[in-house]
Amino acid sequence: MNWDRISGNWKQMKGSLKERWGKLTDDELDQLGGQRDKLVGKIQERYGCAKDDADKQVQEWENRQT
Repeated sequence: MNWDRISGNWKQMKGSLKERWGKLTDDELDQLGGQRDKLVGKIQERYGCAKDDADKQVQEWENRQT
């Protein structure tokens, strides 16, 4: 699934995002508003991982959303 579709269906995707990254709150997900770069940054912040690792995690999650 491409990011435009994920962004357009952000509210529906929030459940899947919460399953994958449980440390992210509903408020944080609302604030991200479907912006991939902000999601990567928030994962990096919450989980203390490198940007490349957070980006890889998001890419893997994206690939499973098809």
